[in-house]
Amino acid sequence: MHAYRSHTCAELNKSNVGDNVRLSGWVHRVRDHGGLLFIDLRDHFGITQVMADPDSPVFAEIEKVRSEWCIRIDGNVMARDESLINPKIPTGEVEVFIRDIEVLGHADELPLMVFGDQEYPEETRLKYRYLDLRREKLQNNMKLRSDVVASMRKRMWDKGFREFQTPIITSSSPEGARDFLIPSRLHPGKFYALPQAPQQFKQLIMVSGYDKYFQIAPCFRDEDPRADRSPTDFYQLDMEMSFVTQQDVFDTIQPVIQGVFEEFGEGRKVDTEWEQISYKDAALWYGTDKPDLRNPIKMQIVSEHFRGSGFAIFAKLLEQEGTEIRAIPAPGGGSRKFCDRMNAFAQKEGLPGMGYIFWRDQGNGMEAAGPLAKNIGPERTEAIRQQLGLEVGDAAFFLAGKPKAFEAVAGRARDEIGRELKLIDEDRFAFAWIVDFPIYERDEETGKVDFEHNPFSMPQGGMEALEGDPLEVLGYQYDLSCNGYELVSGAIRNHKPEIMFKAFEIAGYGRDEVEKRFGGMVNAFKYGAPPHGGCAAGIDRIVMLLANEANIREVIMFPMNQRAEDLMMGAPNEPMNEQLRELHLRVIPQE
Repeated sequence: MHAYRSHTCAELNKSNVGDNVRLSGWVHRVRDHGGLLFIDLRDHFGITQVMADPDSPVFAEIEKVRSEWCIRIDGNVMARDESLINPKIPTGEVEVFIRDIEVLGHADELPLMVFGDQEYPEETRLKYRYLDLRREKLQNNMKLRSDVVASMRKRMWDKGFREFQTPIITSSSPEGARDFLIPSRLHPGKFYALPQAPQQFKQLIMVSGYDKYFQIAPCFRDEDPRADRSPTDFYQLDMEMSFVTQQDVFDTIQPVIQGVFEEFGEGRKVDTEWEQISYKDAALWYGTDKPDLRNPIKMQIVSEHFRGSGFAIFAKLLEQEGTEIRAIPAPGGGSRKFCDRMNAFAQKEGLPGMGYIFWRDQGNGMEAAGPLAKNIGPERTEAIRQQLGLEVGDAAFFLAGKPKAFEAVAGRARDEIGRELKLIDEDRFAFAWIVDFPIYERDEETGKVDFEHNPFSMPQGGMEALEGDPLEVLGYQYDLSCNGYELVSGAIRNHKPEIMFKAFEIAGYGRDEVEKRFGGMVNAFKYGAPPHGGCAAGIDRIVMLLANEANIREVIMFPMNQRAEDLMMGAPNEPMNEQLRELHLRVIPQE
């Protein structure tokens, strides 16, 4: 017999009754039934109930066993009584009578229990992650993650892509976040960087004549943590293609992402028609470039109904250039109690509040109620109701000012209203491509034009577009949104050096600076670069959605905490003086 097991803890069934077997695993739970000892023995695959009575030759040793001890047992498979069958597990019809036991690993007193659904502080869970990972939910999440990655790989190979690995240590390159720098021992005073993404390398692969590339790529960014973002590293499905248009990229990646969600979505509806929404419309309708389309609410501009009205705050505001009034329809939100609650939500978000109107039935007809309705009169409120398509029992909320100042809050208010009114279809994955991103923005304080989004995107219209108003220039850049999260980001690349130099010149970067920062790529483009484009899909976020988790750390095997610390391994830590001397570095103490 094998040294540790003849079967896993998920394999035994009625056909094994009478067999002598060997199992190894962890003590999930011990139950003492007055002289009968039952142990739920757990391994990666499942649970088998093993038991002993005083007739067992190792009963005294079994009495010493505690939770999470790692043990090996030998015994006989027996059928359970009909009344004791557990249909919830594959091994529920049998149990094993223990005839021999070996303790493979003792366990100290546990800082957290693996059995049960007790909640523990995240700091405890991360410090003892190896125990946390034994729990059923995380075992399932990590298996799901592994299966998703395997499925992505197969789907990409089936589409004619090959997987190539790009360097992990490279030069520093601004990609929109801070680099992790690595000091060079051989070149004192100089530093490498961990790649924020394989962006430049995958473009160079296209220049090198490889038509289709993909990689399950680790990316490193020194970022502030969020629930949907790791503060140090993450993985993405990275891909690039030559001789393609924007639509070609969409048509290639949609079956991969859609297929993964259909395969692992556990029956939840997966949208197959992926709408394409301009960045401008997404900001107007949803207040964000990663909208949750399960929420049917669309915001609208209603400025004309308030211009010159009796509501002086809005009327005077509209006299200023660049201001507007937007309405958030709230079907079913037509009560003062609900309106007051949403007003309080806006105040928590840092706004003075949200104006509102709600429509109620007064017996002899519909009536518009609320402070705004009184100020602007019945004709204007009726025009607003008709524009928004609202009825009795509905409401509308209003925000005013320069859109950039209130769009984000408006988007969060839209989400909150949708949740409160139960308008969101929780069992659906709703996708949309966000397209036509502006390349430039102007700093209102300095007046300087700089890049708003990816500087390497090909401008729509090429060089000709760059001769006009930079704020009107759109890029062939796109994001894929799903249920309020950005899952994919990509672009058709700017592969022509003269257009790239012009694009950076508009943002105040001279030719010398561009060649210094991106010399490797710019030089390569001088030798017959093909048109190319691609995208990257965030694996951690995809698994987070599939696992129905709200926090990305629940689907990462060894995540950092909110302060970018590894509590289990003690990172970051202080280097030894010998290491610093070898690298010609000195640490300046914080004041």
